[in-house]
Amino acid sequence: MNIGDRALTNPNERAVLVAVSTKNQSEEQTKEFLDELEFLALTSGANTIKRFVQNLPHPDHRTYLGKGKIEEIASYVKAAGINLVIVDDEISPSQQRNMEKEIGCRVVDRSILILDIFAQRARTVQAKTQVDLAQLQYMLPRLKGLWSHHDRIKGGIGMKGAGEKEIETDRRIAEKKISQLKLKLKDIDKQNEVRRKNRAEMIRVALVGYTNVGKSTLMNLLAKESVFAENKLFATLDTTVRKVVFNAIPFLLSDTVGFIRKLPHHLIESFKSTLDEAIEADILLHVVDISHQAFEDQMNVVADILEEIGARDKPTIVVFNKMDLYEAKNFDEFLPKEIKRNMLEELETFWRQKTNDNVIFVSATENRNTADLRQIIFNLVKKLYLERYPYKAGYWHDLMDYEKDVE
Repeated sequence: MNIGDRALTNPNERAVLVAVSTKNQSEEQTKEFLDELEFLALTSGANTIKRFVQNLPHPDHRTYLGKGKIEEIASYVKAAGINLVIVDDEISPSQQRNMEKEIGCRVVDRSILILDIFAQRARTVQAKTQVDLAQLQYMLPRLKGLWSHHDRIKGGIGMKGAGEKEIETDRRIAEKKISQLKLKLKDIDKQNEVRRKNRAEMIRVALVGYTNVGKSTLMNLLAKESVFAENKLFATLDTTVRKVVFNAIPFLLSDTVGFIRKLPHHLIESFKSTLDEAIEADILLHVVDISHQAFEDQMNVVADILEEIGARDKPTIVVFNKMDLYEAKNFDEFLPKEIKRNMLEELETFWRQKTNDNVIFVSATENRNTADLRQIIFNLVKKLYLERYPYKAGYWHDLMDYEKDVE
C-alpha cells in the first residue's frame, strides 16, 4: 500500500476544480473558496484549467454533484486531457470512488490536497510524523478503493488468515502504523515538554493567523533573524521559537503554522502538539492580511480553531498587516490626501472599538508601524512579568537604567 498514490505527487498536473454552492453560500463566497482552492492546487503543483460549480441544496450523497454536471465534467475531462479533479469539500470514500468511475480520472478533495502540501513542506521529524499520521488516518477508510480491483488472497496450509482480502491485511498494517506514529509523537511531545520547562519563567508570545498573512515576515522583523517566508500557503509548518529582548526584557516569540478554512480534522488532531506554542502562549499576536477581500472570514476561521484548541481567551493583539496592499487596492492615486486620511481614521476607529483597542495597523514589508508594535508587545510582556515574577522587576529596572546611561 502506498499512501502517496492518492496524493498530488506528479508536478504540473492538469486539473479542474469542482464545488457545490448551497443556499447558505453566496456566489461571491463560492468564488472566494475556489480562488483559495486554486492557490492550494498551485502550491501543490497542479495547473488549474477550469472550474465547475453546481447549485444544490446539499451535495449528492453518491457522486457529490448531480448526474448532469458529472456528465459535463466527464466530457470536458476527456476532451481537454485533464488528469485530476479537485473537490472543494471533503468527500466520502464512496463519493470519491463513484466520481472517479463516472468521470474517468483521479479525484481528490480539499483535505488530501492540504495534506499533500503539508507532506511536501514537512522538514523536521515532528512535522513529518504528524503528516504521516494525518495521511494514514485519512486514507484508512479509503483502502477499499485502492484494492477494489484485487481478488481474495487464496488460502492454504501455512497461510494465516486464509481467504482474507488484501484490504484487511492493509487495514491491520495501517492501524499498526497509526499506533506507532502516535507513540512516536508522544515521545516527541515529552522532549518538547522538557524544552518548554527549561524556558520556565519566560513570557511567551505567539504569532497566529490565517495562512499567508505575513507571520514569518513579521517574525523576521521582531526577532531580527532570518525565518523562511514565501508567498505560498503553509510556507511555515514547524513552529519557530526565538528569544527576543526588548529594552532589556527578554521573552520567547514563536511563529506557528497558518490556519485555513475547512482544515481537515485529522490535521488539527495531528498538529495539536505543534499548536502547543499557541495553547501555552501568554500573549497572542493575531496577524491578519487586511488587504484580502475576505479578511474578516479569515479572522473568524482563526478564532474558531483557537476555540477548538483551547486558546481563544488569551490576551490578544490584532495585527492588521499588509496596509500597503490595502491602500493600493482601495485608494485611487488621485484621491485627495485628506479623504484618504479620514477613511483610514474611520477604519482604525471601527476596529479599535471592536477589539477594545487591542489592535495595530502595520506593513511588515515596508516596516511601517512596527516600532509601535514593539512598544505594545514590550508593555504587555513587562506587565505580565511584574504580575507573575515581581522579583525579576528590580533586576530589569536596574538593567534598563544602565542601558540608558550607556546611551
